Amino acid sequence: MATTDLRTEIKEFLSSRRARITPERAGLPAYGGHRRVQGLRREEVALLAGVSVDYYVRMERGGLAGASDGVLDALASALRLDEAERDHLLQLARRSRTPGAPRRRRPAVAVRPALRRVLDAITDAPAWICNGRYDVLAMNHLARALFSPVLADARRPANTARFVYLEPEAARAFFVDHDRIVRDVAAKLRTEAGRDPHDEELIALVGELSTRSDLFRRRWASQDVQLHRSGLKRVHHPVVGRLDLDVESMEVPAEPGLLLNVYTAPAGTATADGLAVLASWAAGREKTATGGQAPSR
Repeated sequence: MATTDLRTEIKEFLSSRRARITPERAGLPAYGGHRRVQGLRREEVALLAGVSVDYYVRMERGGLAGASDGVLDALASALRLDEAERDHLLQLARRSRTPGAPRRRRPAVAVRPALRRVLDAITDAPAWICNGRYDVLAMNHLARALFSPVLADARRPANTARFVYLEPEAARAFFVDHDRIVRDVAAKLRTEAGRDPHDEELIALVGELSTRSDLFRRRWASQDVQLHRSGLKRVHHPVVGRLDLDVESMEVPAEPGLLLNVYTAPAGTATADGLAVLASWAAGREKTATGGQAPSR
């Protein structure tokens, strides 16, 4: 990413975080009735961060190169940044300081056979591996069954971000918490862009989504960022119905940039029963597809 683009990115991120905080939330008196700016003024952020107004203005205009870790921490506290936002701010500052630094190692484009065997060994839970662009790189049989709506598009690798934004009706029917998923996907893509702004495939994906989806353009412009985290994923599967799944998303230490995602449900719950039905349906479908032979790995 060019220096001018980086400065613009810093400006838009900091100004968007400043705009969402009211003086009351920051513990500051709100003098006067009408405020010309949404959220905090620059001088109020400077006061909260313990820096001069001129210094903060330089930072918000993209000048993070000289900011110390202490100043960045104070700025993050003043703007009430969460963990993902703090990480994003540090990434922006790091890029400002070392514009010629070596680029991040590209994630693997193929999953090693040993990792595929790990997926296949997980027989009672959907498990799959993706990269930070949401490319689906490998799945076990239950994940293929669970995400059959996502895999309906013949394009490979399948990409859940494309599914969410370019197949909106199917995505809304599949994801129970569709609005949250929409926010999360864009925020995680922006986090990935902050970490690896030179990823040409990510740049192309963001460009494609921006061109084809008004909703994505709005979510991307929000400047929100988010880390991949464990949580609850609620879906409505076309065959087995509602599934409330606990998600564990783990980085693969031997393959930087890849994430292993495993979906489970407590024993005795309706979702656990649904996964059992899904496994039976998946086995029958694979048996039909292979003419009764064991599916090839």
